[in-house]
Amino acid sequence: MPAITKTEIKYLANDFSIDDINNENWFITSEILIDRYWSGEKASTERLLKAKLLWSETALYIYFDANQAEPLVVSDSPDLTSKTEGLWERDVCEIFIAPDWIGSRKYFEFEIAPNGEWLDLAIDFMGNKRRTDFSYKSGIKSFARIEEAKVRIAAKIEWTAFGSTPKTGDIWLGNLFRCVGKDPNRGYLAWSPTYTELPNFHVPDKFGEFKFIK
Repeated sequence: MPAITKTEIKYLANDFSIDDINNENWFITSEILIDRYWSGEKASTERLLKAKLLWSETALYIYFDANQAEPLVVSDSPDLTSKTEGLWERDVCEIFIAPDWIGSRKYFEFEIAPNGEWLDLAIDFMGNKRRTDFSYKSGIKSFARIEEAKVRIAAKIEWTAFGSTPKTGDIWLGNLFRCVGKDPNRGYLAWSPTYTELPNFHVPDKFGEFKFIK
């Protein structure tokens, strides 16, 4: 059985604007490499994704740096004023987070596309059935920029969105993903592969560990 995937989230003393994509804090925290598909198969370097995570007293910060060697699969008329349902059917970077998985079996899903579209969802597993709350409002703030052969995305989510604020040493569970390209060669990258027969990100038993450190 594969070992549990783990990473650390470094503490941030001073908050900053999420559209400051070159903020120095992004360069002093460790990088998380996402280079495998949900199946565990190695992905090509042209689809490689790197992520960084930070936390402050007020919020969680997420940064995605994605190689983009193929045409983008995005909406021609994005609406950035509200969530976009079905965003997972196009190019998107995602993070799933479970603040108290043992106690509640609930987690939160956040998606951001290269054109700035976003989606936030609250998920509740009842037995083997998944219930999704599309009315959930996290107040997520995000920023996306398309560059030459690259997409850069950042997001900030205040702790009120989770109903819980972490302390130093706490471990939350979750996963990081990327959907890229078109069928029949569409790619589903996962930080912690889910190893399902067909692409499936909603496998909480395969969540990795996010440890909050100072």
